[in-house]
Amino acid sequence: MIRWVVAVFATALANVAAAQTCQNLAYDGNRYTVCEADMANADLRLFLYDPDGRIYGHFPTLSRALEGQGLDMSFAMNAGMYHEDRAPVGHYVENGQEIMRVIPNAGPGNFGMLPNGVFCIREGRADVIETTAYLARKPACTYATQSGPMLVIEGALHPRFLPDSTSRYIRNGVGTSADGQRVVFAISGNTVTFHDFASFFRDGLNIPNALFLDGNISRIYAPELGRNDAGFALGPIVALVRPAED
Repeated sequence: MIRWVVAVFATALANVAAAQTCQNLAYDGNRYTVCEADMANADLRLFLYDPDGRIYGHFPTLSRALEGQGLDMSFAMNAGMYHEDRAPVGHYVENGQEIMRVIPNAGPGNFGMLPNGVFCIREGRADVIETTAYLARKPACTYATQSGPMLVIEGALHPRFLPDSTSRYIRNGVGTSADGQRVVFAISGNTVTFHDFASFFRDGLNIPNALFLDGNISRIYAPELGRNDAGFALGPIVALVRPAED
């Protein structure tokens, strides 16, 4: 019953005309906060450095900077793994400028658990693309962030995810529909396995491609739900912006 209710509710969310909406959902015994953007009318961007080269790092810092540009931040989430200096581990593009190249090879940690992928934002659409496919297609992303592992690849769960895994963390990620119009961000409300989290995207939210963004540092800004998670400084941040109301 829980699976069915969430799947139906996720379909309803996809039909909402607003640029973004956030909800708390339950699926298969776990709790999630989900924010969904409709790329037909959403202004979704990535942020890392301010004009003076300083890391934004925190949701309030970014929000204040956007206010100075006449913009409101209606949603934000950490958007990819980073080094101690907050520089991105993998590929990163902001406002059309490549800051970090694509990392195609396997490596240590979750990022290097291939296949990994890239979240690519373009005019009117956004896509989660597996890294080798991204390199082959060479999409002209206005914004892009590479992370890993992929959670769902063309409807299949990552091959290394085990149903009986004991590795449980708070996790966050992003998924996209096949047509690039529906973008779904999720953060778990309790510790979950990779298999749990990927299954939620594929089976609970009907998402064919999804990407893990991070674990222990996972945070979200969702004012409609009273969420403005605090903590140490982040690296890349994804945010949905809109013109400030008078």
